[in-house]
Amino acid sequence: MLRNNLRKLTLNRLIMNRRKAIKNIGLAAGFFVATPTIISLLQSCTSDVKTWTPQFLTIDQGIVLTKMVNIFLPKTQDLPSATELNVPQFIDRYFYEVSDDETQQHIKIAFKNMVANLMPNTEEATVKDITEEDIKGHLDKNMLLEDEIDLEREADPESLAFTVSEFLNNLKWMTINAYLTTEQIGENVLVYDPVPSRYYCGDLQELTGGKSYSL
Repeated sequence: MLRNNLRKLTLNRLIMNRRKAIKNIGLAAGFFVATPTIISLLQSCTSDVKTWTPQFLTIDQGIVLTKMVNIFLPKTQDLPSATELNVPQFIDRYFYEVSDDETQQHIKIAFKNMVANLMPNTEEATVKDITEEDIKGHLDKNMLLEDEIDLEREADPESLAFTVSEFLNNLKWMTINAYLTTEQIGENVLVYDPVPSRYYCGDLQELTGGKSYSL
């Protein structure tokens, strides 16, 4: 039904400005829909990570984001890392092109605080000195599970700003969903059906060897 609804989008909606279009049919409201607009934005992120200059984040924040997404999704024997699929570039562009002005301000504050908390306690330190262990420790300390109490949120339930846990979980969520939506993962790792016109009923192990369908 979701696929059919997306096909019924009117011409006027398709030609809306980029920011509004992506917000309405893409990464919004706590779910991820792999629409043509989102896929186009994701696939346009092809910068070499070594020469990448963020559009929204600062250079230092981009370095920290790059390190963090590779902790969420590191390179394995069979799979590329998040940075190899340009996930940091996508997140930066999503913040820049999709998030509204108020949300952008909250993101900037959250990133600034995160980098400050990660920096080694020496005057000469730079973000390049932040280690994988530093980031893992920060994640272990601050990323709460769904059933855990976020004291920061309880202290100010009406605030529109991210708590540390909310921000980190949002980054992880965006990283995973962007990764799964890339062409390389969608077509070469997951089961790809470009014309999903049939309905399959049965055990996933029997149907696809245990692999999920992409898109």
